[in-house]
Amino acid sequence: MALEGLMTEFFHDCTTNERKREIEELLDNFAQQIGAWRLCLYFLSSTRNDYVMMYSLTVFENLINKMWLGVPSQDKMEIRSCLPKLLLAHHKTLPYFIRNKLCKVIVDIGRQDWPMFYHDFFTNILQLIQSPDLSVARKEELRKLLLDQVQAVLGLLTGILETVWDKHSVTAATPPPSPTSGESGMPIPILDAESEYICSLALECLAHLFSWIPLSASITPSLLTTIFHFARFGCDIRARKMASVNGSSQNCVLGQERGRLGVLAMSCINELMSKNCVPMEFEEYLLRMFQQTFYLLQKITKDNNAHTVKSRLEELDESYIEKFTDFLRLFVSVHLRRIESYSQFPVVEFLTLLFKYTFHQPTHEGYFSCLDIWTLFLDYLTSKIKSRLGDKEAVLNRYKDALVLLLTEVLNRIQFRYNQAQLEELDDETLDDDQQTEWQRYLRQSLEVVAKVMELLPTHAFSTLFPVLQDNLEVYLGLQQFVVTSGSGHRLNITAENDCRRLHCSLRDLSSLLQAVGRLAEYFIGDVFAARFSDALTVVERLVKVTLYGSQIKLYNIETAVPSVLKPDLIDVHAQSLAALQAYSHWLAQYCSEAHRQNTQQFVTLISTTMDAVTPLISTKVQDKLLLSACHLLVSLATTVRPVFLISIPAVQKVFNRITDASAQRLVDKAQVLVCRALSNILLLPWPNLPENEQQWPVRSINHASLISALSRDYRLSSPRPPTKVIIHQTLSVLEDIVENISGESTKSRQICYQSLQESVQVSLALFPAFIHQSDVTDEMLSFFLTLFRGLRVQMGVPFTEQIIQTFLNMFTREQLAESILHEGSTGCRVVEKFLKILQVVVQEPGQVFKPFLPSIISLCMEQVYPIIAERPSPDVKAELFELLFRTLHHNWRYFFKSTVLASVQRGITEEQMENEPQFSAIMQAFGQSFLQPDIHLFKQNLFYLETLNTKQKLYHKKIFRTTMLFQFVNVLLQVLVHKSHDLLQEEIGIAIYNMASVDFDGFFAAFLPEFLTSCDGVDANQKNVLGRNFKMDRDLPSFTQNVHRLVNDLRYYRLCNDSLPPGTVKL
Repeated sequence: MALEGLMTEFFHDCTTNERKREIEELLDNFAQQIGAWRLCLYFLSSTRNDYVMMYSLTVFENLINKMWLGVPSQDKMEIRSCLPKLLLAHHKTLPYFIRNKLCKVIVDIGRQDWPMFYHDFFTNILQLIQSPDLSVARKEELRKLLLDQVQAVLGLLTGILETVWDKHSVTAATPPPSPTSGESGMPIPILDAESEYICSLALECLAHLFSWIPLSASITPSLLTTIFHFARFGCDIRARKMASVNGSSQNCVLGQERGRLGVLAMSCINELMSKNCVPMEFEEYLLRMFQQTFYLLQKITKDNNAHTVKSRLEELDESYIEKFTDFLRLFVSVHLRRIESYSQFPVVEFLTLLFKYTFHQPTHEGYFSCLDIWTLFLDYLTSKIKSRLGDKEAVLNRYKDALVLLLTEVLNRIQFRYNQAQLEELDDETLDDDQQTEWQRYLRQSLEVVAKVMELLPTHAFSTLFPVLQDNLEVYLGLQQFVVTSGSGHRLNITAENDCRRLHCSLRDLSSLLQAVGRLAEYFIGDVFAARFSDALTVVERLVKVTLYGSQIKLYNIETAVPSVLKPDLIDVHAQSLAALQAYSHWLAQYCSEAHRQNTQQFVTLISTTMDAVTPLISTKVQDKLLLSACHLLVSLATTVRPVFLISIPAVQKVFNRITDASAQRLVDKAQVLVCRALSNILLLPWPNLPENEQQWPVRSINHASLISALSRDYRLSSPRPPTKVIIHQTLSVLEDIVENISGESTKSRQICYQSLQESVQVSLALFPAFIHQSDVTDEMLSFFLTLFRGLRVQMGVPFTEQIIQTFLNMFTREQLAESILHEGSTGCRVVEKFLKILQVVVQEPGQVFKPFLPSIISLCMEQVYPIIAERPSPDVKAELFELLFRTLHHNWRYFFKSTVLASVQRGITEEQMENEPQFSAIMQAFGQSFLQPDIHLFKQNLFYLETLNTKQKLYHKKIFRTTMLFQFVNVLLQVLVHKSHDLLQEEIGIAIYNMASVDFDGFFAAFLPEFLTSCDGVDANQKNVLGRNFKMDRDLPSFTQNVHRLVNDLRYYRLCNDSLPPGTVKL
């Protein structure tokens, strides 16, 4: 009674925290007493108080899991005998959570003692096999013993499920089985609550077993059939309806339970389905499963009335639909290739049912999941056709009707014209983790399906899509007749509510269809360019016409009756038409090279008209969305298409004049950068199909210089006062982008670029010291210099590059680095990271030019940066510093290890001569230290760097590493495994230990391993001997790493056992 009083007081709302702590201490002290379990056994059999029972079971749990080794064997026998009796006697009256806890305690005993000391124990203890606190030998023994029992357990579970099913089945005459399924149409039995509960436990048990046992003869046809019987519960609407009609809450719960049996059965089926490696003898079972599923799918989608199918799916349990969709996904992704060849399985009919299932999904998420299944199917079909070119047509013809139907329905689903109610439910404002709205995701996934069908059936897909686009284009192009002049400008004279709504839907559909047409651009280029030329030309001409039309009548600035709806629609259509045209830039480039040979006026007209559409939009008066679409199109014309005549088009001249006019208002940053990139590329990029002597480099060079001069005017000519932060930002963002986009181009292009930029670069270097304490400006300047080093270091020349490096090394003193890293937050750290990135470029440069900087760079790393960041928990700067150290070693190996062939031959020495040893040792020590820190990303990166240095330069074989560092690293890595601090990297760590040990296996087995075990605390001498004996002297990678993981696991297990023994226990 006292314990009951204490427990009730502990959980009472009025009990203070202080009193709770006192009670907790009392209970803890009681639990630690030897023999406390006897009283707990008495409490369990005598009380009905849940708190007391739970506490008593916790005492048992603690005893078994932490102190069992020290419990006398007589006591163990008594506990093993009493607890199961208690469970049998009271399982019907115990609350379920107490019953489950008691089961878990009994299983804990079995885990320790079965079968040697507890031979009559057997139950499903799958979850505990994975438990970390068992030795490897014990885990393996348990798994083997369990597998021996699997057949019996599966038989038992099958028996339970069959008995319940047969007992409750209606023995009326049943219709014959359907030809495709082998499943009879018998009605589903009504189960009582207890039977449902037993079956749900049996199905849960099966799902657990299926997750780890191999597919084998143990899984019999009768078991599969029984599971599928129960899967039918999920699609039995009749029972759910009866439950709700009969009204009582108990009936509703029954209906839910029945649904749950269906969900559990599908979980079992999906466990089997998810196994990719299927033994030959199991394939027949798979076919049987798919036939059963076919029956379920028929049942779910039964009825020709579309509304009924959808309402039917809405009435099913959401979890069941999810599981069923998972099954279909596994079927298509893992097993379709196996089943398709069976004549008994009707694949085309299956796709028809999948089609119905997909397009009657009650939720958007369900629809998305089904679209994923179709994507998997289309991928499968595409790869099958590519691998079997011979009967390509036969394969395609088999599925053609299904694909055309799919394409048409997916296109209908993205149009308001056919699917307004559903589409209006989609959120088009909130961004998800992929930075897209629900509407954008819906459209993107739909268009992926359209594109995959296009790849398989290009002609069909195009002839399906283009007329639909045309219809909506006619509406858009017809708007001109409704534009009237008003006092303040132009107005769209469509005012009736119904007309506005119809226009809104048509514009939304046009926007989606323009995106669809853009997505298909890739299927008109390459080998099929000539064959599909006329279709592509039709599309491009329409797009050019639409963009010009939008720009000429300025629909983006027009007044409308519903400005909050129609204005965004009009802007979006205009932007999407530009984006769709941009998608065809690769087609235009291919046309450009064809036209170059034939000098066709048609191509010139296309480009000139496009520029007439783009130029008016490059203005501060145009909305950002539209402005940026125009800028991106301009960049593609300048970079991808590159027509020779582009610069001479008047519209392009107009853009040059606008951008270089000091008095013109500047565009928003992003647009300004894009337009400047385009103009620079027009002058810098070589024209395709023209020899070098026809590239007109001299005149283009002069024009580029004057363009850059105009863009950097305020930045260069601001003296005596330095330029403002705004001017620095505006100028450097443009110049950096120009350099970045030219960095992979020809030498000539980069030469001209650097000539134009030279003065701005010198000004930047001169300004750098003035802004060293303003990390936001330093950040931008270093970004610019980093881009220069990556793209134009050859053009900058050695003397000037040296000057830049020296300036930076002088500026970044220890004090400056500390100020940046410790006091200026993330911007300060970014500054240091960019500085280190510049040095990474420097140390990678081949040849001898920058070698004189190596001592200063290593000194900066090890004596100035490393001491500041070494002990900081923050990962800032560390990754960049270690990458710099790695690149220094990787690209300058001979700075540390001198090697000449002649010297080796003359002296007969295989060892290389070591130089700069202190610096090498310091770098290696820093790597070692990094493995003791919690940052898993840094750990993974640095382990990869060491392994790379070993692969490329035989790091672990070098004398200095082998004799002074090798086993220190192995020791650190083993300790990391023992402490489980970086468990995600177990495999990588195991391989690294192997690679290090393999340099000197004899030393590892004879010296390191005994030494390592000797230094291990928390284990006794006998346990150390066992650990040593169990580590076999295998020298192959798989066996060695298995031994490493066994050692680590068993070491942890022994420590846990030893910690749990009562004081003074004699260990044998």
